[in-house]
Amino acid sequence: MSTRIERANAIRVLSMDAVQAANSGHPGAPMGLADVGEVLWRDLLKHNPNDPAWVDRDRFVLSNGHGSMLLYSLLHLTGYDVSLDDLKNFRQLHAKTAGHPEVGECPGVETTTGPLGQGLANAVGMALAEQKLANQFNRPAGHIVDHRTWVVVGDGCLMEGISHEAASLAGTLALGKLICIYDDNGISIDGEVEAWFNEDVGARFEAYGWRVIRNVDGHDADEVNKALTAATKSDGRPTLVCCRTTIGFGSPNKQGTAGVHGAALGAEEVALVRKTLNWGGEAFEVPERIRQDWDMRARGNLLQDSWQQVFDDYKVAHADLAAEFLRRMAGELTQGWDRQITELARSEQENLNSRATRKSSQQAIGAIATGVPELFGGSADLTGSNNTDWEGMTADQYMSYGVREFGMTAISNGMLLHGGVRPFTGTFLIFMEYARNAVRLASLMKIPNIFVYTHDSVAVGEDGPTHQPIEQLTNLRTTPNLATWRPCDTVESAIAWKSALASKDQPSALIFTRQTSRAQPRSAVAFANIARGGYILRDTEAAPDVILIATGSEVEVAMDAAIVLGESGTHARVISMPCTQRFDEQDAQYRETVLPASCRARVAIEAAHPDYWYRFVGLDGAVVGINRFGLSAPGDEVLSELGITVDNVVAIAQKIITHAQ
Repeated sequence: MSTRIERANAIRVLSMDAVQAANSGHPGAPMGLADVGEVLWRDLLKHNPNDPAWVDRDRFVLSNGHGSMLLYSLLHLTGYDVSLDDLKNFRQLHAKTAGHPEVGECPGVETTTGPLGQGLANAVGMALAEQKLANQFNRPAGHIVDHRTWVVVGDGCLMEGISHEAASLAGTLALGKLICIYDDNGISIDGEVEAWFNEDVGARFEAYGWRVIRNVDGHDADEVNKALTAATKSDGRPTLVCCRTTIGFGSPNKQGTAGVHGAALGAEEVALVRKTLNWGGEAFEVPERIRQDWDMRARGNLLQDSWQQVFDDYKVAHADLAAEFLRRMAGELTQGWDRQITELARSEQENLNSRATRKSSQQAIGAIATGVPELFGGSADLTGSNNTDWEGMTADQYMSYGVREFGMTAISNGMLLHGGVRPFTGTFLIFMEYARNAVRLASLMKIPNIFVYTHDSVAVGEDGPTHQPIEQLTNLRTTPNLATWRPCDTVESAIAWKSALASKDQPSALIFTRQTSRAQPRSAVAFANIARGGYILRDTEAAPDVILIATGSEVEVAMDAAIVLGESGTHARVISMPCTQRFDEQDAQYRETVLPASCRARVAIEAAHPDYWYRFVGLDGAVVGINRFGLSAPGDEVLSELGITVDNVVAIAQKIITHAQ
C-alpha cells in the first residue's frame, strides 16, 4: 500500500520528466497541485476511466491549461487511455498530450484550455447545463442528472477579465454543483504576483455570492480532503476553495519561484528532485504498488453501475423522458426537427416579405424551437435588439447573460461541451470583439455552437463608428472551421439557421441586419443552391459581361445595379454568397458554374472591409467596400457617403468591364 505523498509524488515525477523530455512545458503547477490532484481524483471525483463519456460523470476542467501535465498524469495513473508513451511524447507532433489540453484529442479532457480564464467560464457553462438538465429530467423515481463540475484556476485565470464575468453570473445563478479550486501559489511568469495582483480573492468571490473556504494547505492531504468534502455539501452557492501551494514543490532550488513556472527544470535539478522526494528509478518509472493504488477503473465501474441501476428504474417509470435524455446527451436531433424551418423558407420564398434579417432570424429560431426542445438561447443584454427570444419559449430555454459578451460565449461553449443542450448567444457584431477568443476556441474545439450577431454594418447609423463593424466579417471568415453566414433575406436566414443546427463539428456565426433588407425572388434552382453558400441569384440569357457578388443587405444594391447595367446593354450576373466557407467546400465544377473563369470582370459589394473579397474577384476585379471607420448619421446617409450605392457599383462595374476587355 502506498502513501498519499508517494502517490502525489508520482504526479510530480511524471510531470517533471515529461517536460524535461520535451524540453518545453510548465512543470511548476503540476508539481504544486499534485497533493490536491491526488485527493480529488482518488477520493471525490465521480468518473470512470473505462468510459470517459459517461453522461453523469463529474466534469473536471483545468483552466490554467499550461499545467497540462497535471491532467495527463492523472489520466494516465487513474487508467484512462493515456499511455506512458503518450506522456513521453508530451508536446510532440500528433501526440494526445498536446502542450495545452485539447478536447477530442485526449480521452478525459473535457475542454480545450490555455487562454486563461476561459476554462472557468466553460465550467460555469457545464454547471449551468447540469442544473438545467436536472430541473428538466430528475424525478422522485430517480435523479439521473446528479454530478459536479470541478475547475482548477490559477492567479492568471483570476486576473483575466472573463473570470469576473463568469464568476459573477455563476453566483447569481446559484450554481451549487460548481466547485472551483484556486491554486494560490503567488507566482506567474513575471515573478511574485503581489506587485500586480494583491486583491482579497476570497472577499471578491463572496461578493459574487459564492461560498469560500479559505487558507487550505494545499500540501496537507487531510486538510485538502476536509475542504473539498465540505465543498461537496452544497448550500446552493458555488464554492471557491483557496489552496495555498508552492509552485514546483519538491524542486530544492526552484520551488516557489518563476523559474519553475514555464521551463524544464534541467537534468541536474531533476536529479535533485528525485533525491528530495526519495524517488528512485529511471525517468517515467512509477513503482507497481503505487500504480495499483492509483488505478480507478474498478471504482469507476462501480460508480457507473450504481448510476445505471438508478437509470434502469427511471426508464421503467419514465420511458419517454429516459429516451429523450439519452437522445439529447448523444447530441442527436429529433426526427423531422427541420420540418418547420424548411417550411418557413419555402413560405417566405412565395410571399417575399421584406424585413430586417434580425427579425428573419427570430422567425427562424421560433421555427427551429418546435423541433429542437434542447435549444437554449441568450443575449448579452440585447434581447430586444438581437431578437434572440421567440414566441412560446420557456424559462428553461432562454436567459439574459447581462453585459458579458466574452463570458457568455465561453459559458455557452461549456454548455455545449457538457451535452444535452444546444445553445446560441447574441450580441451586436461589433461586440464580437469582446468574445473573440471564445469564438476562436469553439472553432478549434470543433463544437457546433451558434453565435448570432446583429447590427451588421455602418447601416446601424446614428450610434456611429464605435458601433459600426468594419473588419469583423473578415475576422470571422478567416477563422478556420467557422461557418460565417450573412443572409440577405428571410429565406437565406432560415437556410443559415438550418445549416447551423445541422452542424456537428463546426460552429456558426450568423450575421443579421438592423435595417430592412429586401426579399429576393429566386428560381427553384437558386433556392436549392442557397445551402451551397454561393449561387446565381440573377442571370442573363447571354454570357455575363460582369459578375456582381454580394451578401446581406448589399444584395439588393447588386440587384438594382444589374438592372441599371442591363438597361445599357450590359449583361450582369448577380451572385448571392451568404457563406463563403460553404461555397469553398463545393466541387470545382459547381464553383466554375457560378464564377466562370472566363468572366474576369467581377465586382464584390459588401459594407465591410474589402480585402477578403479579392480572392473571388481577382486582380482584374474590384471591391465596393469600406476600409475606414464609419460615421454618426442616419444609416442610409452613411452608406451613401461611403460609396455603398447603386450608382457607384454601376460606375465601377463599367470601368472593370472596360479594363477586362
